[in-house]
Amino acid sequence: MKSRELTALEESLGHRFQRQELLEQALTHSSQAREAEAAVAAALRTSTYGRGDNELLEFLGDAVLGLVTSETLFHRFPALDEGHLSKLRAHLVGQRHLLRVAEQLQIGSFMRLGRGEEKSGGRGKASLLVDALEAILAALYLDGGWQVARDFIVRCVLEPELGRMNLETSAIPVMDFKSALQEALQASGRAQPLYVLVKEEGPEHRKTFTVEVRLPESEAAQFVGRAEGATKKRAEQEAARQVLEHLAKLAEANTTTTESNTGKGK
Repeated sequence: MKSRELTALEESLGHRFQRQELLEQALTHSSQAREAEAAVAAALRTSTYGRGDNELLEFLGDAVLGLVTSETLFHRFPALDEGHLSKLRAHLVGQRHLLRVAEQLQIGSFMRLGRGEEKSGGRGKASLLVDALEAILAALYLDGGWQVARDFIVRCVLEPELGRMNLETSAIPVMDFKSALQEALQASGRAQPLYVLVKEEGPEHRKTFTVEVRLPESEAAQFVGRAEGATKKRAEQEAARQVLEHLAKLAEANTTTTESNTGKGK
């Protein structure tokens, strides 16, 4: 990776790295580390953290993000109870929100991918983008310390979303889409959805799960939502969100049709 490319990313992050290898490692997917030539791989593995890819940094970055988010919410919303704070934190550290942040930072254009991942569209994969973002958070923490990592997370991850949500005048958004879907179907007297694991790929420590959600409204279960994630739970939540949106559109269409027919009858 050319130095000027890293400089552009550093400007977006608001931090000039003293140990540039940390940022390079945060952007390196395991597929690239495996496919690298022997000399390059050997050089990468001399890094402080003993690996050429971003998996260990992602692990640390996830913890840093969780603590900064918890601390920020604790001080900003002292009137909210633990349950509401937990739901709000789940939203702020969830894949859907972090993906937006990663896309705004254009992290995909900086990632180091293996040939296979490159060909399969890895630069646009939600799981890879979020993993790289979390690894970058760890790199900021290790290179600049707690305050540097905290300032970036608050400024670029938390505050824009909290401002958009405007919690003083609106409700906390739905985070548990599976529970919301269950409640919506129960309220309308419909059968509960079927969650089907249709694909599981990748090494044991780095699997990707693809889940479908089907509404059993006929003899052949109707497929409605399909999503992938680093865990089955993440994939199920995203697929459930798709089903909720599908049901909302159906309800809106039915309402429009009813109003139209009523108007004709007058």
